[in-house]
Amino acid sequence: MTGEQLAAFIDHTLLRPDATAGMVQQLCDEAKQYGFAAVCVPPCYVPLAQEHLGSDAPVKLATVVGFPLGYQHEKVKMLETELAIVEGANEIDVVMNIAAFKSGNYNLVQEELANLTEYCELHGVTLKVIIETALLSQEEIVKACEVCAAANVHYVKTSTGFASRGASVADIELMRRSLPDHIKIKASGGIKTFAEAEALVKAGADRLGCSASIRIINNE
Repeated sequence: MTGEQLAAFIDHTLLRPDATAGMVQQLCDEAKQYGFAAVCVPPCYVPLAQEHLGSDAPVKLATVVGFPLGYQHEKVKMLETELAIVEGANEIDVVMNIAAFKSGNYNLVQEELANLTEYCELHGVTLKVIIETALLSQEEIVKACEVCAAANVHYVKTSTGFASRGASVADIELMRRSLPDHIKIKASGGIKTFAEAEALVKAGADRLGCSASIRIINNE
């Protein structure tokens, strides 16, 4: 795999709390220059990123919802999603309600995700669900995939980047075995090298969330 080929898998990401408007503009410029699949920016910067990318850019615009802990009220997550879409986002990365999931309240989690999926589909928007694999056992990762599949989400994503670890090849392989073929996988968190990124793609990741994107594709 070449760096150019790998770039097409990457969501060029800036979600640090001290992200500035200038950083977001640079992120968008880099995404267009290197051919990244998407940029992923904080919700407050969606209008700026949409304006800076321009209407004809092939780069998708992603933002986060319920980030980074996931236990916001469902109505709050829905409002975040609605606002993000109105302001120009065409991909939503939402954190699953991990607290409810850990409590065994799978129906609540599934209903929330199904409602978000339905809303996103009505607006032609992709929904990626972050399950935060660092907080889950292998059995819980399998169950989370089952819940996401029942909600018919578009992607299941490993991590926020704010937990103790990010994606691993083992996580991706387990998720791929546990999900139907039509549901894609996004690996994120802690991806630093070309070799790591390539291994995650080979394991079954369809997208990679990276903040070190340029260093990765240049194999630096």
